[in-house]
Amino acid sequence: MNKSYDVIIIGAGSVGVPTAMALAQKKLKVLVIDSLASPGQANNKKAIGGIRATHSDFGKIKICQRSIEIFSTWKEKFGDDIGWLSNGYSFPAYSETDELKLKELMKIQLSFGLKIKWISSKEYRELVPGIKKKNLRGSTFSWEDGSASPLLAMNAFYFKSLELGAEYRFNENVIDIKTNSDQVTDIITDRYSYSCEYVINAAGNYAKEIGKMVHLDLPITPDSHEAGITEPVERFFGPMVVDMRKAPGSANFYFYQNNEGQVVFCITPEPPILGIDNKATSVFLPQCSKRMVGIYPRLKNLKVRRTWRGQYPMTPDGFPIVGVSKEIPNFINVIGMCGQGFMLGPGLGELLSRIITEELNEDDHETLKSFDPYRNFSIIEQFK
Repeated sequence: MNKSYDVIIIGAGSVGVPTAMALAQKKLKVLVIDSLASPGQANNKKAIGGIRATHSDFGKIKICQRSIEIFSTWKEKFGDDIGWLSNGYSFPAYSETDELKLKELMKIQLSFGLKIKWISSKEYRELVPGIKKKNLRGSTFSWEDGSASPLLAMNAFYFKSLELGAEYRFNENVIDIKTNSDQVTDIITDRYSYSCEYVINAAGNYAKEIGKMVHLDLPITPDSHEAGITEPVERFFGPMVVDMRKAPGSANFYFYQNNEGQVVFCITPEPPILGIDNKATSVFLPQCSKRMVGIYPRLKNLKVRRTWRGQYPMTPDGFPIVGVSKEIPNFINVIGMCGQGFMLGPGLGELLSRIITEELNEDDHETLKSFDPYRNFSIIEQFK
């Protein structure tokens, strides 16, 4: 079999599936290939569900603002409940240094149209009743940010893409990519061969290996993060809480209460744990629980249902790599989501559709500067 497609996407995850949906909506013939048995079976199902536009540059803010529009209106437009909750994000400050950093970042965020404000310690304690009061100076609060279920959203996007005409091949491994005169001509899997006009590398943890097939050295290094979820309880606080203070073994941690009342939590290990080992550890839960109860004692009586481990495919600066390859103009990378593929995916899918149909607008060009595959990676994202 050698079927021909307008676009072949490698990877049916947080970015690949929404991209297939956006491309199929433009009437392009799309194939998605994934080595796993169904969509979202790699890191998408390990995401904790937070969706924020509170980033530090135009590109990520703009893309996530569009993603939030898609997530927040999905049920109204299509009828699927994807667990959307407009609970907001908060970054509490417990030192003058952190307060100044957050307020300086807010100036950038406000200049890009982000809905965010600084609230006092008293106001924050009304949003998160019982939060640690000592040394609390206040917090940023971005009320349009929110959360959704990665599992429900992935299923919704997948079935909508099928409805629009996208095709999928699961349990199939890409083993080679053929080129001719600096153009991809064929995708070879362990089952079939396919030809295409464009190929999109959305392979997550394995993006670097896919790049090697066309002689590209892509700076992607997965590192492992662990997360957990509690039993559901009646809602008792509002926004995602991001504690950006460092502690032994962790750079920061964050938690929120989802639409079903469960508290979902994650930690950023320091130093990073490199690799793609998915085995959960005995270290994570005691480490993260101690930090969570320290800032929010009301969490101490909750029962943890399970923990898990997934990866953040990282770039050197914390920004994704998105764009056309200069070496192979019909090979497009959308990789290195740095743990934010779920929140970036829908917005990026639409951006990629505009790249392929040559419909880029002024904001798109500005966004792609942030994600330029050929940048020098010297500007590190704040609070990534």
